[in-house]
Amino acid sequence: MSLLDRLRAQIAQDGPISVAEYFTRCLHDPRDGYYATRPALGAGGDFLTAPGVSQMFGELIGLWLLETWTRMGRPSPVRLVEMGPGDGTLISDILRAARLLPDFIEAADLWLVEVSAPLRALQAARLEGAAPTPRWADRLEAVPDGAPLLLVANEVLDCLPARQFVRTEGGWAERVVGLDEAGQLAFGLRALGPPPVGEAARRAGGGNLPSPHTPPSVAQGATPPPQGEDFPPGTLIESSPAQAALGAEIGHRVARDGGAALLIDYGRDTPGPGDTLQALKAHAKVSPLSEPGQADLTVWADFPAVLAAAVEAGAAAGPILPQGAFLEALGIGARAQVLAAARPDQAQILARQLDRLTGAAQMGGLFKVVCIHAPDLAVPLFEDA
Repeated sequence: MSLLDRLRAQIAQDGPISVAEYFTRCLHDPRDGYYATRPALGAGGDFLTAPGVSQMFGELIGLWLLETWTRMGRPSPVRLVEMGPGDGTLISDILRAARLLPDFIEAADLWLVEVSAPLRALQAARLEGAAPTPRWADRLEAVPDGAPLLLVANEVLDCLPARQFVRTEGGWAERVVGLDEAGQLAFGLRALGPPPVGEAARRAGGGNLPSPHTPPSVAQGATPPPQGEDFPPGTLIESSPAQAALGAEIGHRVARDGGAALLIDYGRDTPGPGDTLQALKAHAKVSPLSEPGQADLTVWADFPAVLAAAVEAGAAAGPILPQGAFLEALGIGARAQVLAAARPDQAQILARQLDRLTGAAQMGGLFKVVCIHAPDLAVPLFEDA
């Protein structure tokens, strides 16, 4: 029985499910989930991330990590973590740049947080023989604590589920996935009852319980807006308990153990309404309900909520920088010139890569970069936090 058939059967028996639960089933169903069955990155996959555009992206992040580690006092060991490493391109480029400081390679205890078996295989193949030797974990909480943290998460927040709420004439209702009269998947609305608890809360949030370190106000924030908010009927609001929980977990770790985390994604830099749920297949948008498990689902990162959770957990965080400004401040223009001088035949390709990574109408403006770090650490480019 396909994932679509199993979802139909579940909904027919138990009733509609939250958008967050549907999102998680589509991506992580053990048998037919998107990430459980296929590597999806690159020109031959369904989407292309910044590391796949150019080696310059990962190299500059590697230099940022070296400078941050130096400002931390060069601790050894330091827990070097990449969340959602994809095919391993980003961490490979980071490590190549990091070899400029052999002491960093010696100090780094490398962990890759990855749930997808196909992607783990790609990462292992790409990093075969690399130093430091990587280890894997399913969740950040499974990475050992007790050492300062340097973490990179590129396009991770957008892969975490969000609930959706719609303002109606009678108040807020939750957007859910149910069945239409023909038995096909369809969006609908469900009246809000008491907040779910226990297993019901886990399923409603997409299978992600808040971190043990999530402050109560953050956990409670994973609910629709207050009834007093002046939104017209039809307004849709998204709320991601999983994104806030990740911000809280990272914030707790860097506040306790020291260090910094760099999060890069497309998303909001100010709170606001809007439906950001989308599905991508073969680099084209498709209906989120049309092919469950066959297309990648994403929602925008809610950076204000993530940073607020981190700060409440004891960390410093922000400001929110456009990816283009971040990379330009790190010297991507000069790096492109060096590469073009070494390979004149690649100059036009490098120019296109540079524009894609930094252009205001492309990744440079659409993607944002934030840093969560220990309160006493002056982090490169984020000293104002």
